[in-house]
Amino acid sequence: MSDSTSDPLDQVADARRHEIATEHLLFGTIRFLAQRHPELLDELDRTLDHLWDRAEGAARDDAAVRKIAGRIIKSLRAES
Repeated sequence: MSDSTSDPLDQVADARRHEIATEHLLFGTIRFLAQRHPELLDELDRTLDHLWDRAEGAARDDAAVRKIAGRIIKSLRAES
């Protein structure tokens, strides 16, 4: 699935594209399921306290990760 390239800029671009594609597919899946099971968004909202940033040191920002997830859930609620 991933290309084995040695150029760091190519690796960053590939990782970004992979992230964009994954987010699109997951968002669409959650939207599909939430339209049929609205309680799914409530359940996801309840799990945000357990979400954390995998970065180390000063780059770690658990609150920022939770805020992004919260905005995604809010967006999904607005669509339903």
